Amino acid sequence: MKVEGVPYRTIWVEADGRSVGIIDQTKLPHLFETIRLRTVEEAAAAIREMRVRGAPLIGATGAYGLCLAAARDAGDQNLDRAYRLLAGARPTAVNLRWALDEMRKTLAPLALPDRAAAAYRRAGEICEEDIAINRALGENGLRLIEQAAARKPAGEPVNILTHCNAGWLATVDWGTATSPIYQAQERGIPVHVWVDETRPRNQGASLTAWELLQQGVPHTVIADNVGGHLMQHGKVDLCIVGTDRTTATGDVANKIGTYLKALAAYDNTIPFYVALPSPTIDWTLADGLREIPIEERDGRELSHVTGRTEQGGLATVRVVPEGSGLANYAFDVTPGRLVTGLITERGVCAASRQGLSSLFPERISSRKGS
Repeated sequence: MKVEGVPYRTIWVEADGRSVGIIDQTKLPHLFETIRLRTVEEAAAAIREMRVRGAPLIGATGAYGLCLAAARDAGDQNLDRAYRLLAGARPTAVNLRWALDEMRKTLAPLALPDRAAAAYRRAGEICEEDIAINRALGENGLRLIEQAAARKPAGEPVNILTHCNAGWLATVDWGTATSPIYQAQERGIPVHVWVDETRPRNQGASLTAWELLQQGVPHTVIADNVGGHLMQHGKVDLCIVGTDRTTATGDVANKIGTYLKALAAYDNTIPFYVALPSPTIDWTLADGLREIPIEERDGRELSHVTGRTEQGGLATVRVVPEGSGLANYAFDVTPGRLVTGLITERGVCAASRQGLSSLFPERISSRKGS
């Protein structure tokens, strides 16, 4: 994707061949700044503090975090310590543990002098795989937008509602929920995106809106509670959201508020799709409500907001009374029965064990029932 016309990925190896560059997403949309990660501790902090976020990008950052650890000390003890540090940075997104397991599988059989170079190779492959997956996923989702466009009067845009940021900024490139949108734009299909603000961190308003603006995609930012109203009045043609972890039976964990959008879509017979890169599927789980760990974050994210003042500076203000209790749940789980379909790199399927097994027959585990 492009930033002011310049192509960027969200993570890269710097010119020194060792340190890792990222975009500091906590500064967007007001400032575009990059950071250089030099240690595994810095990589873990970037994940924990959400300087990088989005399940695929968290996984890529975790992979490069192990590279940074191996570049300093490739011994088993140090790599095990790095694995634990990175794995504990964010609990809900399954991509992080998947990427770390891939790295450990690659490095374990190698001699110590060979591990650092192999680590950077495998992390680079994980990034390239993510790009290929998201492009293919977008091609499959594009067909849904084309079908919606065919039902519209000529020239009218397809109105797509999304939630949080499942865009380029959440992946290495293309995004998940945004990949079909960007590819529709490339095909000349008129689209318009309703962007949920996504409280409490406002990742829709600050991140999705920013990247859609960079790409020239028409969009409108709305308060989180507006989506149902728009659906009731025929102003949404389909919903496409992302996911941080999905069970083998099609239950979807995504940014808090996704479940409410799915309920509204179901009540108004609006197609509700989840863009699902296969590394985001947790094949060991069957019951999302009981088995997916839901991250609870610092209440300050709920009680305070940061923005640009009319004078041009940045300021953080408190919007909740002193003394009020704060509960900051970061994700919720949408049952598969509310999901119209899962958009994957292999095609679109039902949000069920049977649907996923039709696309990924080699991955379905018999350990848990459905």
